Amino acid sequence: MSELAATLGSEVLFERHGEHIALLTLNRPEVRNAINGALASRLDALVKQTEQDDSIRVVILASSNARVFCAGADLSEISKGRADTLSTPDGGFAGFADAKRSKPWIAAVQGFALAGGCELALACDMIVASDDARFGLPEVKRGLFAGAGGVHRLPRAIPRNIALELIATGDPMDADRAYALGLLNRVVPSDAVAETAIALAEAIAVNAPISVRESLIVARLSSEKSDAELRILSFAGAARVFESEDSREGPLAFLEKRPARWTGR
Repeated sequence: MSELAATLGSEVLFERHGEHIALLTLNRPEVRNAINGALASRLDALVKQTEQDDSIRVVILASSNARVFCAGADLSEISKGRADTLSTPDGGFAGFADAKRSKPWIAAVQGFALAGGCELALACDMIVASDDARFGLPEVKRGLFAGAGGVHRLPRAIPRNIALELIATGDPMDADRAYALGLLNRVVPSDAVAETAIALAEAIAVNAPISVRESLIVARLSSEKSDAELRILSFAGAARVFESEDSREGPLAFLEKRPARWTGR
């Protein structure tokens, strides 16, 4: 691992792994990474930083607390009338739930990911979880509402009827069931979550970044648009890919039996 980059605050740590992977770690372990204004602002800034850095191809969102990924909103902040600080204009809740992101994000979840924590995981593209992880939206048990994407992203991620049950009861599901339902990409022991997430990120980062980005643009919209609309988006994405230098480098590297040297252009 590279050294931590000291920028802004310590509520979210930024670390480079190799040349193309960024690891962002939620870092309020004493309050189970509950979201306050400082964490939201920090995460919002780091999302933008990773988007603007062309050398970063994949981002991992992890936790500094091995027992809890994120407990959701910091209720002490809400009780003080500062609920509006838990969101940012560009990123929404935690500076992340609604942020525009073109690069793949992997949630590395250890322990509980409930309420807003579950919503952060659902906002990522892939999830690697510990075998003791728990996922759920308990807001209805507290007279609240999972408004950071949970109530519409969960039914897209797992079968509809099961998602509706989980939303209406507020009960959590364990990692084995979440994996069986297709919510999780990997389930591993807690001490292997970070290395497994990095290995998945490395498997993505070796590919042409423009191809990955344009493919994800269409894939992320697959449940929202019609086949005809998706075909139009696919044609546009393919055109951008085939105009790139990397679209020529890939076949050439294959013919020359060598690793491709992607430029992202």
